Amino acid sequence: MPGTEGFSDFFYAAPDGLRLHARVYGEANSGHWPVVCLPGLTRNARDFHELALRLSTGSNPRKVVAFDYRGRGQSAYDPDVSHYNVGVEASDILAGLSALGIEEAAFIGTSRGGLIIHVLGALRPGVLKAIVLNDIGPVIEPAGLAHIQSYLERAPKPKTFAEVVNVQRHVHGQDFPALTDADWARMVGALYRETDQGLLPDFDPKLVDTVASLDLSQPLPALWPQFDALAAIPLLTVRGANSRLLSTQTLDEMRKRHPGTETITVTGQGHAPFLEAGSLPGDIAAFLDRAERQD
Repeated sequence: MPGTEGFSDFFYAAPDGLRLHARVYGEANSGHWPVVCLPGLTRNARDFHELALRLSTGSNPRKVVAFDYRGRGQSAYDPDVSHYNVGVEASDILAGLSALGIEEAAFIGTSRGGLIIHVLGALRPGVLKAIVLNDIGPVIEPAGLAHIQSYLERAPKPKTFAEVVNVQRHVHGQDFPALTDADWARMVGALYRETDQGLLPDFDPKLVDTVASLDLSQPLPALWPQFDALAAIPLLTVRGANSRLLSTQTLDEMRKRHPGTETITVTGQGHAPFLEAGSLPGDIAAFLDRAERQD
């Protein structure tokens, strides 16, 4: 049964047996496409809480599943750091959907979640009914990854909630002038967890190694063939106006290759926009409703 916060916890086994977790909102909802939410590299299912509540209780209430990848949130940490990659994580998502009995859904992917959607399009295209890509595309700008490398490698270890908020403002504030105090507090609440040692980021510290090992002096592989395979699927791309990861040039090329692409540029935000902020929940809900009507 759903808890008082509007969701139930769901645990399942990955193909290699690792215990993984997802949140399920609107578990009894049927009649509309379910929605699958995939977070960023070091993020977890909590990032989607407000959006999931909106989508699971709106005028067309949907079942919403927000996943914790292995090594994040309530999913088990993997002793083999090489398994922290989008191919393994895509297989984990498919295993979770199978365990939940979901054969097709609309997908919302933030950053790494969007890359996983590209992989799912290659592995099992029939599962994708509509796609929302949050500040991610087939080309990742090296400057954006360098920024991620920098703050993950040099992340300070604040002890109190207020200190964590101040650190996040210092690191990301220039890219996110539109955020309110409540937004920053919500971000920290989603990213950190309480432990006996104080507040800690809610992910396996070994994840930092996977980013640190990237050689940004070499061109990153583009995913245009995988993106082109999504051409028949309704697509909404959300881009932060201050994004360092998704360029306007890449967004323009995405529009050319996928003429039906809808786009939203979020002013005052960078990588990646808060999907629960401003008009975005309503915009996303309306996009899903349109896509479903046209199916």
